[in-house]
Amino acid sequence: MSERKEKTARGKEVNLGEGSVGRLLFRLALPAITAQIINLLYNLVDRIYIGHLPGIGAEALTGVGVTLPVILAISAFAYLFSTGGAARASIMMGRQKKEEAERIMGNCAAALIAAAVVLTVFFLVFGRQILLLFGASERTIGYAWDYMKIYSLGTIFVQIALGLNYFINAQGYATMGMLTVIIGAGTNIILDPILMFGFDMGVQGAALATIISQGLSAAWILIFLSSRRSFLKLKLCNLRISPAILAPCIALGASPFVMQFTESILNICFNVSLRAYGGDIAVGVMAVLSSVMQFALLPITGMTQGSQPIVSYNYGAGKLDRVRSAFFNLLKCSVAYAVILWALAMLFPQIFMHMFTTDPNYIAMGTWAMRVYTAGICVMGVQYACQQTFVALGNARTSLCLALLRKVILLIPLIFILPHILTDHKVFAVFLAEPVADILAAATTAALFFRYLKKIMKSGGKQKG
Repeated sequence: MSERKEKTARGKEVNLGEGSVGRLLFRLALPAITAQIINLLYNLVDRIYIGHLPGIGAEALTGVGVTLPVILAISAFAYLFSTGGAARASIMMGRQKKEEAERIMGNCAAALIAAAVVLTVFFLVFGRQILLLFGASERTIGYAWDYMKIYSLGTIFVQIALGLNYFINAQGYATMGMLTVIIGAGTNIILDPILMFGFDMGVQGAALATIISQGLSAAWILIFLSSRRSFLKLKLCNLRISPAILAPCIALGASPFVMQFTESILNICFNVSLRAYGGDIAVGVMAVLSSVMQFALLPITGMTQGSQPIVSYNYGAGKLDRVRSAFFNLLKCSVAYAVILWALAMLFPQIFMHMFTTDPNYIAMGTWAMRVYTAGICVMGVQYACQQTFVALGNARTSLCLALLRKVILLIPLIFILPHILTDHKVFAVFLAEPVADILAAATTAALFFRYLKKIMKSGGKQKG
């Protein structure tokens, strides 16, 4: 099938192999950024409402903040099967292998469903004990478990909505991918105040609103991928797990999985260390900081999602000039945004704190903690652009190593080592671990990526990965 015919078959949104790379990146990244921002509103809106619950807001916010590692772990499995699968599907489309791309999507869908069943049972059985290990105290465990036991029941919706949306974006249907998220997030924003305050369900109402909203997103995705509008069709005959097809997807998805799963582990390490040195207030401040940073970094994540199908498709088609152009456009935009974000965090940290709480103790600590915690965020544009382009190029091994470098090799040890060095400022030292790891990891990632890109360009795209 020629590219012109494929454009007609794939719909009227974009052709990944033709036209201006810069305009194409903008067309794909803008809906992806919008979708990413809206997607985080699920948890962000929950926390804003929870933080303002009369009389219990501060403790409830801290309790729900402890559930973040579990939420991140659940979403990590969606990344494991879908980010690598979507990249491989794009590469196969670039090679004009539509049926192979559909088999990849079907295998990943089956894996997402299987993972959802296992995760739901696991967290319903062991969730309360896990939350206590993750930093919940006797004062906050009630709120944490009230939220978690309901959220766990919606794991199947999270896996489908988050995981299969990557395959919509991989085909170039970025606007449709954005609509998927808007449906869920819009429903969540409407249901939150109704269930939390109207029905007096509090924290449980926030969790119920979230899983209902994710369920609507999941239904929308399944309908679209089974319809004529989707170039790749989700077929029952492909909903089976074949190790030969799924294993390369998992290998390639290992890097995003590790990034997300280790984010869960990081939150545990931060909570345990901060609770030891700063008590529940420090844990609550960390809940706010992690929420703000997740939200603030979403435009960069959206940009990398927008670039992925461009890079993967043209790499598969052997159009290396377009691959190079897509990366450098992504890099420039990511770096510019990260610098702006850094400046805002340095100048106006108190504004972010006031969004979540009116407690003066939380605001006082959070104002200086945010400046420390985000001090190295200006280099994250380089880190994200390089690391995610490794994934788009199919280089599973290097992307996995870099994911491990920043969080496992650098950040987790620093969380526990720095307080023993800065003994008079232990809480400060815990927050300081983040920018130190960010800067070291970004420098290493950039050095390795530019060397790899040069090698690819010289070899004509015949590198393994």
